[in-house]
Amino acid sequence: MPIVMKGQTYYRTRDVCEMVGVSRSTLLRWISSGLIRDTATRDRRGWRLFTEADIKRIEDEAHKVNQKKLVKVRTFDFLNR
Repeated sequence: MPIVMKGQTYYRTRDVCEMVGVSRSTLLRWISSGLIRDTATRDRRGWRLFTEADIKRIEDEAHKVNQKKLVKVRTFDFLNR
């Protein structure tokens, strides 16, 4: 459930994970490893609050596709031996 403070809408970690489709542990691992920048805003309990721009960056990372070079492997026809 979003929180509105001073005209800005914020989302909690749980909401962001559900929206983006990643687990909480994955999101926190991305933050601790520096893959995703930590949020600048926290509530009075110290919980992270994410803006729509933060969510967009997380979503971009979550939907990133690593394209590996395909290696052509020589196959053998064992039936024709």
